[in-house]
Amino acid sequence: MLDLPAALLPGARAAAEKFRLRVPRSYVARMRRGDARDPLLRQVLPLEEELHETPGFSADPLDEAAARRAPNLLQKYRGRALLITTEACAVHCRYCFRREFPYAEQGEEPNTGGRWAAALAGIARDASLEEIILSGGDPLSLSDARLQGLTDALTRIPHLRRLRVHTRQPIVLPSRVDAGLLAWLRGISLPVVVVLHANHPNEINDEVREACAALRAAGAQLLNQSVLLRDVNDDVPTLRDLSCRLFEAGVLPYYLHLQDRVRGTAHLEVDEPRAQQLIAALMGCLSGYLVPRLVREVAGAPWKVPAPHLGVPPPAG
Repeated sequence: MLDLPAALLPGARAAAEKFRLRVPRSYVARMRRGDARDPLLRQVLPLEEELHETPGFSADPLDEAAARRAPNLLQKYRGRALLITTEACAVHCRYCFRREFPYAEQGEEPNTGGRWAAALAGIARDASLEEIILSGGDPLSLSDARLQGLTDALTRIPHLRRLRVHTRQPIVLPSRVDAGLLAWLRGISLPVVVVLHANHPNEINDEVREACAALRAAGAQLLNQSVLLRDVNDDVPTLRDLSCRLFEAGVLPYYLHLQDRVRGTAHLEVDEPRAQQLIAALMGCLSGYLVPRLVREVAGAPWKVPAPHLGVPPPAG
């Protein structure tokens, strides 16, 4: 489809045996033909480098196994918990920190009455929980009916005050934001924050802008979190343009994540000193609300850890 060099094929096939290729055609249409270094392609194309073992990179770098509170329910931070809604995604990002997540082991406990019953019971028992994050996989991979059933159950829990949806689908598959999805969203009685995931300005086309406008009109607050990736977005012009295009689409830049050190992703890592330089440079050319917070998720930490940037000179040029 993209006229890529045939030399990439053996490595791509080998890497896809470990973590298979999946990408929507609408996302492929935004890539440059014949360019193996296209920043959107680099996020999804399996590469031979993924097969290299690198010290410090592991299957579960965030120790999510220790955060499991019930089947499909993880709690890392006080006051909020993460509900694994599905293992399915519209796209398989090569840097995904859940590329080896044991979804099958999250399954139902005997006699619980459904995939999320034990998780919902755990949420209902814990009055300290104010916010639930729908994650996965991608929660928008579920049908509208299943989303409706899940959020109806959540809104019946009296101590919940907010609902957050983490999704990449409005970016890679904007057609998912259809009348049924918007009706579901409008019907949720809790305040809803939709956290999108765009890493490069080329991801944001007219269809994505229309999807974002529709989500906002349905009552959602829109934020974006990005991952800093080598040869994708590790330069000032790209990050500056990404923040500006997001804001023009009604999305506030929220987090810029240092990459989680999951096995098979070392070739995409940007080191922290370089990341700090990039953020310092963005602070010098953007309004503060357009500069995402540079963070790293650390296993066992009580919050996402901000990476310091004060006093770091911006890169030359």
